[in-house]
Amino acid sequence: MSLNGDLISEILGRVDSITLANAGCVSSEFRAIARQENMWEDACSSLWPSTVDTDVKRLISSSLGGFRNFYANCFPSIAYESSEKDFNCSEMKRIGDDSLELHTVPSDFVSLVDVWYMDKVVHSKVLWGIPNANDFEDWFCNCPFRIDLIDFWDFENEDPTNEDGFPTVVSVDKEIREDKFWVQVMDNFKLSWIVINKRTGEAANLSSWRPLLGQRHSDTDFLMRFGSILPAQNILPYKDVQCILAIKIRLSENDHGSMKITELGMQLEDMMGARVNGRNSLLILERALGCGKSKDHHQIFQSYQRYLTQQSKLREAKVRNEGLLDTLYTLSGIVAFASLCYLMVGETGVI
Repeated sequence: MSLNGDLISEILGRVDSITLANAGCVSSEFRAIARQENMWEDACSSLWPSTVDTDVKRLISSSLGGFRNFYANCFPSIAYESSEKDFNCSEMKRIGDDSLELHTVPSDFVSLVDVWYMDKVVHSKVLWGIPNANDFEDWFCNCPFRIDLIDFWDFENEDPTNEDGFPTVVSVDKEIREDKFWVQVMDNFKLSWIVINKRTGEAANLSSWRPLLGQRHSDTDFLMRFGSILPAQNILPYKDVQCILAIKIRLSENDHGSMKITELGMQLEDMMGARVNGRNSLLILERALGCGKSKDHHQIFQSYQRYLTQQSKLREAKVRNEGLLDTLYTLSGIVAFASLCYLMVGETGVI
């Protein structure tokens, strides 16, 4: 017995995005229904609540090829890495070109940010442009690039429902906080940070989806890093940079406390850990939206680990080179001092 089109539409309208994509391979009838734009609009809004915004919907439909194309570009994360032959610590030098033309401006970029905890969306935000970049263009271009979705929130003085602050994520009991908290957090937090370039009609998810690194700053403050490795050849001295998407969370100190997100932001760092300025960051983001992508989180994590290995080798090489220079400077000083003493002895005839 075959299913009629209305029943197939009803079924596919209730499945998640991955199942919807797979359904298109079942038959020509399933494929025709699974390609319908309204199906993918619903799938995207379920996966990324930030796409429910009316202006975002209009942008996706008019400039990004529709929701099906948007999903194909943004469900996987960026998976870029230099080949091993491109990396040689001894040959690292300045290869940046300050004359590279910047084709976009800060207002061309749109950020769609969604945060999950335990498979529940706890925060969604749409950010049009880059804060403060237009009013302070010269300042923005030459200073470290950073996008902050929220500044530090004073929990005691602010209403927890304030739209500018993050709500309580979950109630955390004392046992979990003391014994299992960090494992639970790393396993259950997810982040999507989609960047859209309105001028070029490109979009990509810069987040690794799952945390790449976790750090404990104090008894109550924790930091998680998501992100991706982006190409910077001919833009910066080093060929790769790290896009860091950081979430800081705070636990209340009482026994039946809560966990709240206090900071969420993006910045770019080169292999020496230096912050990338605004102009170069826009150049890198321009290029990054066209990078290859992957749904395999393990592959993305391996790429991140290789980047850290390369970064460590580069830093070790720099330390060795600096040590060698220090030795040469010291020897030069000794030789100069000895030469001066020899000249003085020659002039006075005193030994």
